[in-house]
Amino acid sequence: MSAGLYFHIPFCKNKCPYCDFFSVKYDEITASEYTDKICREMKKYSGEFDTIYFGGGTPSIIPAEFIGRIIDCARENFVILPDSEITVECNPSKDLKNDFALYKSYGVNRVSIGMQSAVDKERFALGRASGREQVEACVNYARDAGIDNVSLDLMIGTPKQSLDSLDYTFDFIEKIKPCHISAYMLKIEEGTRFYDMKDRLTLPDDEQTAQMYLKTVKSLEAVGLMQYEISNFARPGYESRHNTKYWTLEPYLGIGASAHSFWHGRRFYYDRNMNIIDDGTGGDDEEKIMLGLRLKKGINKSLVKKDYSPFVKMGYITEQGENIALTPKGMLLSNAVICELI
Repeated sequence: MSAGLYFHIPFCKNKCPYCDFFSVKYDEITASEYTDKICREMKKYSGEFDTIYFGGGTPSIIPAEFIGRIIDCARENFVILPDSEITVECNPSKDLKNDFALYKSYGVNRVSIGMQSAVDKERFALGRASGREQVEACVNYARDAGIDNVSLDLMIGTPKQSLDSLDYTFDFIEKIKPCHISAYMLKIEEGTRFYDMKDRLTLPDDEQTAQMYLKTVKSLEAVGLMQYEISNFARPGYESRHNTKYWTLEPYLGIGASAHSFWHGRRFYYDRNMNIIDDGTGGDDEEKIMLGLRLKKGINKSLVKKDYSPFVKMGYITEQGENIALTPKGMLLSNAVICELI
């Protein structure tokens, strides 16, 4: 079975107020040294991969040539299959026209662009420096370079957002026609600026956020972006091959500060100082339930030993032949429902 290869690029220009992922302020010398370290780490492993994913942080902040160096090192150390999906996360605040051309030459065939919202005041409230026009330009630059598989990030339940303002974002999505959308509900995480400001933030309440989520599912499916996971929507054939490995317990190797792996049946991760920390075994039935129910197709009924019929009656779970799956309403309460089933 071919595995997924993940590289964590921890550099950002500025820390977004909602973000709790590990990141540090970018400088080119440190980024070059980090790139070399990533290449050295690869020599510890061997394997065959059909997806590569650059996450962060902001991978697009480093010179495109550094992305190329990492991909070249991966090809030297591993078997990278010819039809591999290779994704780079990108921030549209940088002019990426030349970067995209270089990405394409390195084999990158998918980009994930941090849109968050097509309403500028909502983007700026999230600490994003670019506006709607820059997001659109970024998508067009990717396509001009021959990278047609474009994903956009969308955030729900954010400051200044309303049910009505979401329509502007959905209109933009319909106009731009991305292949994929990742739609996340804002969660205030400890250690972020939003956490420090939480008593002063004006946010939609839980009921409004739930309505926003259900509206997102309906609106995206209306323009051909079908839900396949709690937070992910795609045109047929454009589901993220890399991220799907996480939910289906296929092996993946993560390299870089804070990168996690599920490799040869074990879980481990790199800490922020690039030390490898063992995290035990993985892949048991509880994980299959917990991760599999994130997917719209759900899981085989035989995995669940507890009575799930009350959730069917409440409209949180649907039966689909030999499978059970969460409904959109059930996905809003996925953590609570899953806890009752494992």
